[in-house]
Amino acid sequence: MERLFKTPGAVLQAKEAQRGMHLALEILVFTAVFFACTLGEIMVMLPVQLVLLAQNQVYRNAAATGDTELISEAAVGAMSSDLYTIVSLFATAVMIGMVVLFCRLFQKRSLSTFGFAKKGCGKEYAKGIVIGFFMFSAAVLICILTGAASFEISNTFTASGFLLFTVGFMIQGMAEEVMCRGYFMVSVGRRYPMAVAVAVNAAAFAALHLLNPGIAPLAIVNLILFGIFASVCFLKTENIWMVGAIHSVWNLAQGNVYGIKVSGMETSCTMFSSAMTDGKELINGGAFGLEGGIAVTAVLLAGIAAVFLWRKRPETKMGRNI
Repeated sequence: MERLFKTPGAVLQAKEAQRGMHLALEILVFTAVFFACTLGEIMVMLPVQLVLLAQNQVYRNAAATGDTELISEAAVGAMSSDLYTIVSLFATAVMIGMVVLFCRLFQKRSLSTFGFAKKGCGKEYAKGIVIGFFMFSAAVLICILTGAASFEISNTFTASGFLLFTVGFMIQGMAEEVMCRGYFMVSVGRRYPMAVAVAVNAAAFAALHLLNPGIAPLAIVNLILFGIFASVCFLKTENIWMVGAIHSVWNLAQGNVYGIKVSGMETSCTMFSSAMTDGKELINGGAFGLEGGIAVTAVLLAGIAAVFLWRKRPETKMGRNI
């Protein structure tokens, strides 16, 4: 346990740059930074929203009638398109930029304190891709074996759309890891034990998703478990590359491979279409998607246990241990 929660180099560097604040103040600042990032993303998305609404015939017809209810429904429809979702994923780059800028200016931190280690970054990211896909696929397999879900080839898949979603999720997954692990966990760890930093940032990660469609108690538990899993991966690898890739591929596989809602949100560009079995919401997560069911709970608990048991291989030189 002590070895797992050993303070990583990123936290030690951040602590040298500036000592951490009281936990309550740290949480308040994190909340302010998150809302500032959200506002920045809204400002970036606003022109896109206006263009989509202007080109949407249903919305224009509703606006012509002056029926506010129809206008609202048409606007929701326009904002649920794949194009809008892709642009919103790309817009999360704003979060990365603003968080890094905040930490550079006010916490005097370098990029390395976010876990952006240069050595082996490609290898670590590649590992994360494999791990993320394997983990979510394991949850899908549980649902298939228990009869909680079924899948068939989708006829709405497009290679161009999938490529755009892939890049978008690469940005979005890393953005949330930069916010919650690279910034918040490291910031709390400057003053408090890493076990506290893991628990607090995992809870914060879950809180960021409380307004997602279909949120339920088990979904919140799973979000906290994912936060813990991501945190201990960061601590064990001492970089953000692997966990950023895991997060991105987890979402991509969920939405664009298996056709399952990603934290309550869905897309049409999928390799497979999914059907959740009624009466087995405890397993398949129901309206929230698999992240709201015990199939994901089991996978995340197994993942956390695996990280606890994982031992790094000793460094070698000329084929010998050193």
